[in-house]
Amino acid sequence: MPAALDELVEELRDADRQERIELLIDLANDLPPLPDRLSHHKDEAHRVPECQSPVFLFLEREGPKVRIFAEVPPEAPTVRGFVCLLVQGLDGATAAEILDVPNDLIQRTGMAELLGMQRASGLAGVLRRLKLMVARAESDDPASN
Repeated sequence: MPAALDELVEELRDADRQERIELLIDLANDLPPLPDRLSHHKDEAHRVPECQSPVFLFLEREGPKVRIFAEVPPEAPTVRGFVCLLVQGLDGATAAEILDVPNDLIQRTGMAELLGMQRASGLAGVLRRLKLMVARAESDDPASN
């Protein structure tokens, strides 16, 4: 797991319930706005269907590095916080590093305890969708084969 993501996961895991909520809200406030060049491409191809909140994910390749961009409405702070955790922790990582992120990331952060099963499942869907997008980008890139 990239060091940036590992630090964020550790910080959440080591926090008590109230601190964890506050950290998620702080992360939610830190999610950068979607760049203008991507804001006109919010369609079903970029939406995470597993999540009830409208979450849009975008990837761009910069050599071996993957740039991650996302949009989540402020009305969904826990989802927005988790997505920001992924953006802050994985933006600039390689495809291999992203694909190696453990699927039980939500449990490792301690967030599963805060959320109902449906919301936790939706957040797990965000990570699955991100990894699927990375895998597809890798298979479409002749330089990576």
